[in-house]
This record gives sequence, C-alpha cells and structure tokens, in this order.
Amino acid sequence: MQLLAIGEILWDVIDDCEILGGAPLNFSAAAQRLGGSALLLTGVGNDPRGIRAIDSMKALGLSTGLVQILPGKDTGTALVTADGTGNARFLIRRPVAFDEFELDQGAMSAIEAFDPQWIYFGTLAQTNQPTEDILRRLLSRLPKARCFYDINLRDGHWNLPLVQRLSSCASIVKLNESEAEVLSQLTQPSAVFSLEQFCRHWTSTYGVTTICVTLGSEGCAVFTEGTLQRFEGFKVKVVDTVGSGDAFAAGFLHGYDLKWTTVWTATLANALGALVASRVGATPAWTSAECWHLIAENRSIEAQSVADLRGPDCLS
Repeated sequence: MQLLAIGEILWDVIDDCEILGGAPLNFSAAAQRLGGSALLLTGVGNDPRGIRAIDSMKALGLSTGLVQILPGKDTGTALVTADGTGNARFLIRRPVAFDEFELDQGAMSAIEAFDPQWIYFGTLAQTNQPTEDILRRLLSRLPKARCFYDINLRDGHWNLPLVQRLSSCASIVKLNESEAEVLSQLTQPSAVFSLEQFCRHWTSTYGVTTICVTLGSEGCAVFTEGTLQRFEGFKVKVVDTVGSGDAFAAGFLHGYDLKWTTVWTATLANALGALVASRVGATPAWTSAECWHLIAENRSIEAQSVADLRGPDCLS
C-alpha cells in the first residue's frame, strides 16, 4: 500500500523530554511498520530540532525526500500535559515550519511517480489556508487516490467549516467519541446525541464511506454500509497515550485496504493502539509478533483464521 501523509511534524515536549511526533508522522511510521510504503510532505526548520527530526525519521525507516528544511523557521513543538483522565492535551505554537512547506514541481513529480493509493491528513495543518490549498491541488492531480481523514481536533486549531470541507474529501473519517459529540452539537443542535445518528448524518451529508470512532479503553465503533458495530478494546497498563490513536488509524487502514472483515480490521486497530499506549512515546518500538500475541491472548475470533488475516506482508 502506497501512502502519502500531509501535515505536521513536531516535537512533543513532555516535562524535560522531547519526543518526535505529529499525527501524520506517527501514522506513517506505524503504517510502514505494517508493510506499507509512506511518504510525508511537511516542513522543519533549519535548527537543531529540525536536524534531529530528519535523523529520527531516518532511524524509523521513513523517507525524508519530501521533508522541506526551511531556514529561519522554527520546527514545530507541542507542550503535552495530561488531563484528569490521563488523556493527552497539547499546547501548539503557530506559525512554525510545518505551516510553510510548499508543493513545487519537483515535489509534485515525485508524488505522482510514487502514485499513492491513499492520502492521509488531519485538521491541524489544514487550518493554514495554503496547506489546505496544497491538499486540493494534490487531489486534483491524483484522482485515483482515496483519502483517510483523521479529524483529531486540537483546541484553538480547528473550525467547523474546515472539518466539513475535509470530510467531503474523505472515504474514511476517524475521530473519538467526544469529537463526534462536539460536531453533532454544532451541526444538529436540536438533536439528542446518538453516535449512530451522528455517523448516519455525517456519511450521508459528506459522502464518507466509513467512520471509525475510538472509545479509549473500551475499543472502537465502526459505521459502514449503514450499520454501527462496536468492538471491545484490549486491557493494557497505559503508560503514554500520545500516538496511540495514530497507530490505531494505521492499523485500521491496513486491514481496510486489504479488504479484511470489519471485525478483523477493528481488532488489529484496537490492539495496535493499545500496544502503543502501553509504551513511552508516539512511535515506540513494537513488532507485529507482539501485536498478534496481544490479540491471541485476549480474543477468540471465529470469523476467519489467523492465516487469512495476516495477508501478504507476512505478519507473524
């Protein structure tokens, strides 16, 4: 699977520690570890954080060919704190380098040669109008590519018209239940919130094929073909939730693209999200074997065999 991710690369600042992150990067790293091939279109500053970001991407096995180094611009940062329930909150300073990257002819030619099957984007970077314009240009030049939109609302870095425009581009939309409730209140203010009703409204209004809703430790819900199904999560000792939703997204798209059943797609996504949440950092080390071991310990799914599930990337 060929993936193009667009958007932010930044350093998550947690106390005195800095860990490379940004949802598009976290997603790309997990997707590539699952056997995909990912390119990330973004920008970093010509500063120590930017140089370390490039080196860290190389260590993760990610291509840096579309990462633009921008003199005079600061590499992005996000100050990460935890709320009362242990979920991460982010204080993001703007504008920074990921707001300044461009799509010149060289980058466009490289992307067209790569021929991505999927384009991944979130909301944060697209609040910068030139970045949304870049996305529109890419969609016009890559008509066969489908889109995965990770809504991922950050306080002060989104607005409803933008979320609506981006949703209208997507085949798959991912968000958490709190985000679904916020969007439901804004678009259907007189209705009592129902996750199923929200999904019906969002798919019919914006032409989305599938919506996946993360439910924290409770797993996820998936709305597709007019039906909402819930899938149980995995019990792990949570160490750090940063990046777990991005790993979930990569796992979900992996199974979806391989045309797995919804139950297996959601199971892999939930397991991978839980595995990342049990470790420090947005892109911690993990193996496919560990993921399948977690599934085997916690599940007995009769829909199909593990051999059917593993697919051509030889997960074991």
